[in-house]
Amino acid sequence: MIAQAERAAATTPSGGRDVLGHPRGLAVLFATEAWERFSYFGNAALVVLYMTKYLLDPGRVETVLGLDAVKAALEFLFGRLEAQPLASQLFGFYTGLAYFTPILGGLVADRLLGQHRTVVIGGVFMAIGHFMMAFEALFLLALLMLIVGIGAFKPNISTQVGALYGPGDDRRDRAYSIFYLGINIGAFLAPLVCGTLAVQYGWHYGFAAAGVGMLVSLAIYLCGRRTLPADARSRGDAVARERKPLAAGERRAVRALIGTCALVTLFWAAYDQQGNTILLWAEDFTDRSVDLGFWRGEFPSPWFLALNPLMIFVFTPLIVRLWARQARLGTEPFPISKMAFGCLCVALANLVMAAAASSAAGKASALWLVGYFALATIGELHLAPIGLALISRLAPAGTTSIMMGVWFATTLPADILAGFLGGFWSSMAKASFFVMIALIAALASIALWVASRAVQKSAISNQ
Repeated sequence: MIAQAERAAATTPSGGRDVLGHPRGLAVLFATEAWERFSYFGNAALVVLYMTKYLLDPGRVETVLGLDAVKAALEFLFGRLEAQPLASQLFGFYTGLAYFTPILGGLVADRLLGQHRTVVIGGVFMAIGHFMMAFEALFLLALLMLIVGIGAFKPNISTQVGALYGPGDDRRDRAYSIFYLGINIGAFLAPLVCGTLAVQYGWHYGFAAAGVGMLVSLAIYLCGRRTLPADARSRGDAVARERKPLAAGERRAVRALIGTCALVTLFWAAYDQQGNTILLWAEDFTDRSVDLGFWRGEFPSPWFLALNPLMIFVFTPLIVRLWARQARLGTEPFPISKMAFGCLCVALANLVMAAAASSAAGKASALWLVGYFALATIGELHLAPIGLALISRLAPAGTTSIMMGVWFATTLPADILAGFLGGFWSSMAKASFFVMIALIAALASIALWVASRAVQKSAISNQ
């Protein structure tokens, strides 16, 4: 035990005493990310409903700066857009760009400002963006501020988690699991708090709560900055001189990973309906009435979005334990097979919703959505973390960061496609709509199963 503690202290770049076996900086980053994700998911839980139920009303839509130009550009690409399809398209571009700009944020930190300054600048941009949502005319500018802020903030917080640990420190994997827990704590609380405030007091109170959450995140980060590792600067020309051309097997691995990322786009296009059309289903077609004796009423539809992070807490240890048992028996599936199964789960989740739409007379039971989120969460746990592990395992030396960037960048076309598909919500029968989304996820599952042989060959050739 003493030797282990000495080794841990020696490999902690930030120095100082550990807390619960990890550097103190991990607790700071955990809390910082939890509150940042609270702000992001709090905003995301409201945006589509805000647009469809309030902002895009004919009496208000003309007050939004730049909306006419943005709408004209979208209609040039996708045809005429009424209020609901326009809201879905705007949400798709917003979430897609929010996960694409971290590539640029990482470059800015590496080449110009360093991780610390970039995180603070990103947090300030996000806080300003959330509070700008209180002004209807600034809606699009607020989304732009949030996109830029997330791009600066997100990748550089994640980078600092790994930098807390020295080479060969086996605590790093567990640290990222703890960090991921922080993400989901924020994601769980956000729709409950922001959704309730929006329903009870007005949209702007919900958005303001997201802004307050971002300010708390920034305050935690600044107060705990001394416990964090120093900026990791790029070596620039020295790294470039050391680079060697990829071998044939490495080029095959890169092509296989890029192909896998392209197929995963279909998964995210189906999965990311949660904050879009699934939320609209919860609002308009789900029985949300509650009778507690002392209180009767309807609970806010954004509360359903808390089911996903809640189920991540429940399912993660069970799934990890299952994989560990399979590994001992030599039957653990190859990572891409897990990803294919994840796509299948999302397809089944949408078939559950198709059944709900077909069988419901009037508003459907909330239990249908519970079933949907259970299957979708299992699908997410079989794909999102597994994809990152697959890239770290197969990407040739010197290309891991680039391939990680490609993985996150697939969110942009995925969410654009998700917004396009969501545009059919108001013009299709709801059962048919969910079957369409299920087919998209099923297609991704089949394609990943077919591609698994090529990826496995790449893995063997790199061993």
